Amino acid sequence: MTDTFAATLQRQLAIPVIAAPMFIVSNPALVIAQCAAGIVGSMPALNARPQPLLRDWLKTIHDGLDALRVRNPGAPIPPYAINHIIHASNPRLQADLEVCAEFRTPLIITSLSAPGPIIEAVHRWGGKVFHDVTTLRHARKALDAGVDGLILVCAGAGGHAGTLSPFALLGEVRRIFDGPVVLSGAISRGDDILAARAMGADFAYMGTRFIASQEANASQAYKDMLVESAASDIVYTPYFTGIPGNYLRASIRAAGLDPDALPSTPQQANLGLLADTDAKAWRDIWGAGQGVGNIRGIQPTADIVAQLTKEYRQAQHRLATTLRS
Repeated sequence: MTDTFAATLQRQLAIPVIAAPMFIVSNPALVIAQCAAGIVGSMPALNARPQPLLRDWLKTIHDGLDALRVRNPGAPIPPYAINHIIHASNPRLQADLEVCAEFRTPLIITSLSAPGPIIEAVHRWGGKVFHDVTTLRHARKALDAGVDGLILVCAGAGGHAGTLSPFALLGEVRRIFDGPVVLSGAISRGDDILAARAMGADFAYMGTRFIASQEANASQAYKDMLVESAASDIVYTPYFTGIPGNYLRASIRAAGLDPDALPSTPQQANLGLLADTDAKAWRDIWGAGQGVGNIRGIQPTADIVAQLTKEYRQAQHRLATTLRS
C-alpha cells in the first residue's frame, strides 16, 4: 500500500474495517457507534426519508462525533461515510450531495453507476470517493473517472453483490491500482479481516455483522433470523430489485415465495429501492451475506468491534507463531 490517505485512515482505526452502508438498516446511531468503536461508520443517504431529513441526520452524526472528541481529547475518531446511488432513477442525488457538501462529508461511497459527474464536487470540499465494483471492467471505468478508492463487492457479500471470488478480483485489481482497496464478501470475523489484509486489501468491508447490533434499524425478527441462519440459507437472485443480491431464504419463504423457484424475470427492474417509498422487497425480504453463520448473538456495536479486534489480534499472533515454526 502506497496511498497516504489509506495509511492515515488505518492509523485512526482500531481495526482496518469500513462498515458497509445498509439500506434501511444503517442510521445515525449505528454510524456514531461504529466510529466510537474505532471503525469507519457509514449509511446510505437514501435512508433519510423524506430528503430534508438527511440534513438533520448529518448534524446528529457531526454532533455525536464532536462529543466523542470532547470526551476523549487526543484520541483518534474515525471519519464516517455516506453512500449515494449514482443512477438515473435516483432523483435525490443532487440534493443529497449538496447536504454532504454543507457538512464536508469526509468519505463518499458510490454505487451502481460510474461516479464521474460527482467526483470533482466531492474533491472541492476535501472529500474522497470510493466506488463499489464487482468486476475488473467496472474497476477500470471507476479509475478512469478519477475515484480515490475501490470497494470490491465479491461473491458472498450481503445485498447487491458480484459473483467473483475475492482472490480472483483483488489480484486483478492490484495489477492496475495501488491505491486504497476495500474488500467485501462473507467477512464476519477478525480472522477474515486479517485474511483480507494478507491478500492485499487495505480495509475489510463489513455489513451483515452489524445488522445484528443493538443500534441497527432492523426488526427483532430480522436480527433473530441472522443468528439462526447459515451460509446455506442465503439465496442469490436478481428478482427483487433487478440487480443480483444475497437474501435470507427464510425471509423469502415468509413473504409467501418459494426461494428455490423464484421467477426468472426481475420484479423491479427499475430499482424500486430508489423510490421515496417503503418498497415491499426491502421491508419483507432481508439481505445478508454468506458470513451470517458466524453471528452468534445480538450485541452492542462496541462489543462487536471489541470481539472482532480480539479475533484479529489472535489471528495475527497465531499466524506469526505458525510462520516462525
